[in-house]
Amino acid sequence: LLFVSPSFSCRDMREVPAMENCSTATEFILVGFRDLPELQITFFITFLVLYFTTVLGNGAMIALISADSQLHTPMYYFLKNLSFLDLCYSSAIAPKALVNFFEKSNIISYEGCVAQLMLFTIFVTTEGFLLAVMAYDRLIAICYPLLYPTKMSKKSCHRLVATSYACGCTNGVIQTSVSFRLRFCNHSKINHFFCDVPAVMKAASTNTYINEVVMFSLCNVIIAVTTVVIFTSYAYIMNTILKISSAEGRQKAFSTCASHITAVTIFYGTVFFIYAQPAAISSPAQSKIVSVFYTLVIPMLNPLIYSLRNKDVKEALKRTLGKKRLFSMS
Repeated sequence: LLFVSPSFSCRDMREVPAMENCSTATEFILVGFRDLPELQITFFITFLVLYFTTVLGNGAMIALISADSQLHTPMYYFLKNLSFLDLCYSSAIAPKALVNFFEKSNIISYEGCVAQLMLFTIFVTTEGFLLAVMAYDRLIAICYPLLYPTKMSKKSCHRLVATSYACGCTNGVIQTSVSFRLRFCNHSKINHFFCDVPAVMKAASTNTYINEVVMFSLCNVIIAVTTVVIFTSYAYIMNTILKISSAEGRQKAFSTCASHITAVTIFYGTVFFIYAQPAAISSPAQSKIVSVFYTLVIPMLNPLIYSLRNKDVKEALKRTLGKKRLFSMS
């Protein structure tokens, strides 16, 4: 956790002089992948397929959990919210990125950039906290099954999800307000395909030291809190599973966690890959490529992970499809 912000460095703390003839920004230029003009069509098709699959997969997961009464449990309530978050934060990025592949100007308005940065930060931060909540849910279910109905009541579940959203909104508001207190020249270039905090800071024409400290501190707190909850939960879970005498019982207990472990590993593995590196070895090109995975691939993979590795979801899908066939035949 020593290097969470890719842009955090020991810069000269003196104020960067304002550029002459620098008018206040009303628009930004998203550079995107303009340095690779021969691959624009390839990138467009890739983004389109990933986003379409994300919308289809997460939309189907939300509809399935809502429609099947046997999935109206705390675990699937959290999964439904996870699908909603994946759908939201990919939708905050992908549509504008797709349009920019065919626009020469790649313009995004000042307000549009503010909205994109805030929404993305809110939804991604909320997802991190929700994954921690889902780990806690598995801890209670496996280690304290008799207390599960009380600890994970409907009211408790609503509170846990609301807390996750509150933490996400708090981080989103702080990061956005601090980022856009900086001065930007009109048509400043943001060397990314969306308005991410580090890329926006690099586009500023004033010193960003305070912004880097704020981002560094908040990211450390968020990552520390959520990973401690996740690792502590699974330490207790593994200890409980190892005490189960039968191999079948151990397998059944572990299978309820397998999908969540996979999702957590992919999500946090990518977060660490993007942010847990010194500024000296990070590059805009590297950040853009990895961010495609972060913003589009992970939201696409989560429904596949939870459907392909989850017996309850597969059975619910069969029941739903069976009802549709019966209805069409009648």
